[in-house]
Amino acid sequence: MDTKQRLKDMVAARRGVLVPGAFNALSAKVIEDLGFEAIYVTGAGVTNMWLGLPDQGFMGLAEIADHTARIRDAVSVPLLVDADTGFGNALNVYHTVRTLERAGADCIQLEDQVAPKRCGHFNGKEVVSTEEAVSKIKAAVDARRDPNLLVMARTDAAATHGFEAAVERAQRFAEAGADILFVEAVTTADEIRALPARLATPQLMNMVIGGKTPIFDAEQLGELGYGIVLYANAALQGAVAGMQNTLTALRDQKAVQESSGLVATFAERQRLVGKPAWDALEKRFS
Repeated sequence: MDTKQRLKDMVAARRGVLVPGAFNALSAKVIEDLGFEAIYVTGAGVTNMWLGLPDQGFMGLAEIADHTARIRDAVSVPLLVDADTGFGNALNVYHTVRTLERAGADCIQLEDQVAPKRCGHFNGKEVVSTEEAVSKIKAAVDARRDPNLLVMARTDAAATHGFEAAVERAQRFAEAGADILFVEAVTTADEIRALPARLATPQLMNMVIGGKTPIFDAEQLGELGYGIVLYANAALQGAVAGMQNTLTALRDQKAVQESSGLVATFAERQRLVGKPAWDALEKRFS
């Protein structure tokens, strides 16, 4: 079974599949190595970790396509790719879908914010008209070469127009052909519970650590009927905390040992990047 069909089956089962976000190939390999079933290529994570900037529309199509291709080469699980607003109008969305599908995406996420977009849990968001957003989803659906490529439609309208308006938009996106719906930054437990009953199309719920949405565990969300439970930047936040802890110890103690528990061992680092396989390949061609 190919990765697109595997992802379709996961989403359709509505069992709350936990999907962490990766910001580079190594973080993706860690996620796969720990047994997660799919990976989200996070625009916020790429922006934070590669540009050192906040998630405010600084990432472009070429950057997310390059990261998608590198991650696709590194892992074999399905990839959901954050394409922000599609980087322009409906024609740009068409090009974006073609580009990311070629790079190895199994699902492409598009949102309805005004460009330049910002993190869904920041203040000051604005959304385009429903008609413009729907046209972009239609373009995305039409652009895919493989009919099993999934299109995920995200709306940020809850923050600007209210919960009911966000539900109405999501329904319009489903009617336009979206395979997965993503109502971003809902702020109450009742709204989380209500969405699966209000929308027939499978949904993703975004759990942002420190964000505006109450945290539910994945089993609870699966019981409610969510297909995917996203932790887009848990790995990033953990990596930042790990770097800070290790480097603080190095600064203060002037040395760090493997036995400290602060770092992965040298051997573990080599295992994760597949050095034994590369050694075997080197012998084969020597």
